[in-house]
Amino acid sequence: MTTFATAVAQTLAGCGIDHAFGLVGGGNILATAALTRAGVHYTAARHEGGAMAMADAYFRATGRVAVCTTTHGPGLANTATALAEAAKNRSAVVLLCGDAPVAGPRAHDIDQSALAASLGVPVVRPTDPDTAVEDTVRAVRTATAAQCPVALFLPGDLTDRELSAVPVAPPPQARAKESDEDAETDEILTFLSAARRPLLLAGLGAWRSGAAKILTDLGDRLGALLATTVMANGMFAAHPAALGLCGGFASPPAAALMGEADVVLAFGTSLGDFTLHGGRILDPAARVVQVTLEGARAPRADLAVRGDAAAVATRLLDAADAHGIARSPWRERAAASGALRRAADGWAALPHPDASGGGRIDPRTLTRELAPLLPAERTVVLDGGHFIGWPAMYWPVPDPAGLVFTGAAFQSIGLGLAGAVGAAVGRPDRTTVAAVGDGGALMGLPELETLVRSGRSALVVVYDDASYGFEEHMYVPRGADAATLRFGDTDFAAVARALGARAVTVRGTGDLSAVPEWTARGAEGTLLLDCKVSQGVLAPFLSDLLGR
Repeated sequence: MTTFATAVAQTLAGCGIDHAFGLVGGGNILATAALTRAGVHYTAARHEGGAMAMADAYFRATGRVAVCTTTHGPGLANTATALAEAAKNRSAVVLLCGDAPVAGPRAHDIDQSALAASLGVPVVRPTDPDTAVEDTVRAVRTATAAQCPVALFLPGDLTDRELSAVPVAPPPQARAKESDEDAETDEILTFLSAARRPLLLAGLGAWRSGAAKILTDLGDRLGALLATTVMANGMFAAHPAALGLCGGFASPPAAALMGEADVVLAFGTSLGDFTLHGGRILDPAARVVQVTLEGARAPRADLAVRGDAAAVATRLLDAADAHGIARSPWRERAAASGALRRAADGWAALPHPDASGGGRIDPRTLTRELAPLLPAERTVVLDGGHFIGWPAMYWPVPDPAGLVFTGAAFQSIGLGLAGAVGAAVGRPDRTTVAAVGDGGALMGLPELETLVRSGRSALVVVYDDASYGFEEHMYVPRGADAATLRFGDTDFAAVARALGARAVTVRGTGDLSAVPEWTARGAEGTLLLDCKVSQGVLAPFLSDLLGR
């Protein structure tokens, strides 16, 4: 006979899930044991929120579904911030969690389904042992097809219940491509026929649809320049017409070219304020076509088309030939003028006044000097905070899977160290480079121990300005009490060494010699750089928004 918990675990493994992140308690400990018996690898986190962030980052770095498992009640509640982030990022994760008994809630239970629903997370809650396999498969299929986290709640009085029969679990269905039959191809062609300076903008949805090759071909056919949102960073890496990131992280030469575009084809992006840099990045007169699976029209879009990015791009490529759409000479003109080269050189080619001094290093100098020291094959994990501008500006990534930007969707901080664990476990072929602020690092500090314990290759760069820098720059000039935002220095290097990592305090560029020494030894284990950065340097993306 097979128990309910065992059937669920075996079904998850049978659906191709090979890794789980979690923290065990009474509500999930037997299910977790069943997972490991079924061959699912398990990473023990130090906090449930960390476990959720790990599973989210694993999906972002690999494209594969992972399990986050927690106990009921407080275990689930502790995942809330990371779970909301995963939901808003549309990350396919199964949250396997204990729940109140079918017979009725206990005094300490909460309405977990209501909590999940408030975060936009679908719930699957089996109430009959004999539907355990069917319900589990449904949870995995929902996560993969809808690209969202799904909560699979296991009632406490079913865990040990035996099944009368165990049906064979079918494999989860592949994500269905949305039909593009109704895509308004003719309207798009009307825009393109008048285009003199077309820009092709790709977002995370385009990357997930597998559209990189077809979008490159479409851009080449149209003579368009290419750009990506920050979440699709690296999608057009090394292409001669690539401008890099669209938005506040764009270098001035790249932003200038984007501002010249008269038609923008945006695939797989919501065209939010961050991508459009508060409306500053595009010419107000530019015509914008938005292609998304949701078909929801952004305020800036002149035309919204519901469809899969790869499918719509394929139709457009065929239609451009059939309708004789002329190829724009914009690329060639931009190359001849040197504008494309300047855009490709990016921020690294632009000088800045070095604000280092007094035992603190300019964050621009730090990040630029680190860039050539980092392994080429890397996954960059970002936490939230003011510091994010520097890695985004100076550290290119090999492809969108090489950037895990935690907290961006939910505007949170504190998930970066946990995200580094998920990325490192998911992509052991790449060195994980985690960039965190001091505030986020202290919020997520328990997962530094998990990262060290994992044994994976990881470089952690702490941008330590001893404050909540974003809020200080934004709100102190508006009357906020600076004392609520500033702190004394934290010795992150000492903490890291106590947890088993190599660590060095960085106050000048000479201290960065620890990085090539680490890579020369094979980049084994975790190296943490406790970087005491200058406090007065304002990132360009925030400077623009504040008008400074």
